[in-house]
Amino acid sequence: MRTGLEGLLDDPQRWLGRARVGLLANPTTVDRRLVHAVDRLHRHPDIDLRLLFGPEHGLRGAAQDMVGVGDSRDPVSGLPEVSLYGHTFESLSPTAAHLAQVDVLVFDVQDVGARYYTYAATMALCMRAAGPAGVKVLVLDRPNPIGGEQIEGGGLEPGLENFCGLYPIPQRHALTVGELARLYNRSFGIACELDVVPCDGWRRSQYYDECDLPWVMPSPNMPTVDTAIVYPGMCLLEATNLSEGRGTTRPFELVGAPFVDGRALADELRAYDLPGVLFRPCVIEPRFHKFAGQSCGAIQLHVTDRRAFRPYWTGLAVLVAVKRLWPDAFGWRTQAYEFRDDVPAIDLLTGRPAVREAIDAGQGLDVVVHLACGGTAVYDAGRSAALLYS
Repeated sequence: MRTGLEGLLDDPQRWLGRARVGLLANPTTVDRRLVHAVDRLHRHPDIDLRLLFGPEHGLRGAAQDMVGVGDSRDPVSGLPEVSLYGHTFESLSPTAAHLAQVDVLVFDVQDVGARYYTYAATMALCMRAAGPAGVKVLVLDRPNPIGGEQIEGGGLEPGLENFCGLYPIPQRHALTVGELARLYNRSFGIACELDVVPCDGWRRSQYYDECDLPWVMPSPNMPTVDTAIVYPGMCLLEATNLSEGRGTTRPFELVGAPFVDGRALADELRAYDLPGVLFRPCVIEPRFHKFAGQSCGAIQLHVTDRRAFRPYWTGLAVLVAVKRLWPDAFGWRTQAYEFRDDVPAIDLLTGRPAVREAIDAGQGLDVVVHLACGGTAVYDAGRSAALLYS
């Protein structure tokens, strides 16, 4: 199993020629010996690396979620670092001045297989900016850590596009970033000059821990492959007054709040007979983020069969259950979320206000799941042409 980075380094002249290169990277941008691509490309005699770009959490991945990052300079190579996650939506894209310094923009960041994860949105915004600037985009592909076969979720209604969902694709999209780039470019009309250096040896059925590659945390609260497996559903908790486990050692696998009775919530969720997962009541005390320093009744998700497990369905079930058990205490996030404050955050994540309305009305899980699906016609039509792996 070899990543696109290793494929590029095998023959950089094939992919880059004599181009001036910009690199969009974070801590996951490493080879199998954990040497960072900035070091590999900067030292390579045939690669003219000029500029570095960092997505959300920064090039070094140290910033927490939704925390703006400033420009800097790489201490080893001395290259300038441009942040593509500042304090405005405009800061999420490279400027014309940035792109005038490069001929090829290389994207090499590990995704986690969920629409909300912002790195693929950063890639898409770079593609949008690169086309008019005459800059080629080269994606160095990496495996989808939760496999390339299981698809779950629904699209986005018009007007709900956001940094956690620029295009109407499912929450669990089952594509690599290279395949997403091909889908965005062809089916959603970006039409930039694009090439993808594929992984060598990845099969769609494989999860990341079956790939013989080292796992590097893609972001501060994505510590393990187990986290990535539950994330397509449990990220929904960001849009509520429930703790999604940030500030604990098992983010997104733990959910709780001071008003939650973990045993009652676990019993309620067991009654839904959700596949591939068990629920254990517990108590958590987050050290930061929501309810920092407070004791919270909670549950932990234990995935028993990752291929049967339905993370998005499970995340919706948690919301339905908590609303049913504690209707007065449960609430939706009202603060701005990823640069939008005009609609509830939950609508940005589900892409469909009817989901929130059904949960508030006390509808059952089957109704909520039905409303949460559909609206992916463009993705459905374009997916097969975007695939790179069997």
